[in-house]
Amino acid sequence: MAVGARSGHDDPEERRGLPETPPGMTDDPPPAPGDDGDSSEGSGTDRKKQKSFWKELPLLVGIALLLALLIKTFLVQAFSIPSESMMNTLQRGDRVLVDKLTPWFGSEPERGEVVVFHDPGGWLEGEPVPEPNIVQRFLSFIGLMPSAEDKDLIKRTIAIGGDTVECKKGGPVKVNGKALDEPYVFPGSSACDDMPFGPFKVPDDKIWVMGDNRQNSQDSRYHMEDVNRGFVPVDKVVGRAVVVAWPLDRWSTLPVPDTFEQPGIGSAAAALPAAPAALGLAGAVPVVLWRRRLTAGRTAG
Repeated sequence: MAVGARSGHDDPEERRGLPETPPGMTDDPPPAPGDDGDSSEGSGTDRKKQKSFWKELPLLVGIALLLALLIKTFLVQAFSIPSESMMNTLQRGDRVLVDKLTPWFGSEPERGEVVVFHDPGGWLEGEPVPEPNIVQRFLSFIGLMPSAEDKDLIKRTIAIGGDTVECKKGGPVKVNGKALDEPYVFPGSSACDDMPFGPFKVPDDKIWVMGDNRQNSQDSRYHMEDVNRGFVPVDKVVGRAVVVAWPLDRWSTLPVPDTFEQPGIGSAAAALPAAPAALGLAGAVPVVLWRRRLTAGRTAG
């Protein structure tokens, strides 16, 4: 009987004749997409990532707070304008950013700069100080809000150490004999009719400050009887206000007005360091001539 004539039922002999499954492969069909076979492994990885994120979050927050504190201490700090003494340059409620970096490198206030300074001696005596809540205390600590406990003022620097400053009733403010053109003064205000002063010389390491809203500013003019005679010590200056940062529709820079750049206005202050140099040069000339004669005599001998 021929092999091909056998019945169609498979028997064990015929199964043994089929090729074997290659190593590493199975007869089971591949898992369909979305099968839950590896779901336990994937969910475990996701849980590890979530746990890792929550572990790192406090570190990230700590680093952010540390950077904010360093920026507040050494770079810039925000201050709120509490009064109308600097209108229209600054409005009540404005937030300004103050440069605290350059003073660390020996920079001192210049004429025309708007500066923030600590109360030099009773200027804010009797002024109410609001009681901040815990959130405000925290935000002020990291520099995102000005401190309500610090008694700071903001005015414009008019004269610096070595300058002679004065203002007669009906006249302009003069610095070293140069009249100031002050377009920043509040419209309708006079230069100093409410409190004329001078002339007097600003001591070294001090500045003379005035508000732009002259008839509504308790500035240097009103404190000429205190321990500093109205002058602000340079070491009380926090820094220069450079930008109005808030509200956004009032964003602007605070440059030095052109009137403080007029020729000759800094001549009096510049004469102080120039004098020692001139005396030194005058004293050096005879010494040089004497040495030349001495050298010539030795060469001839």
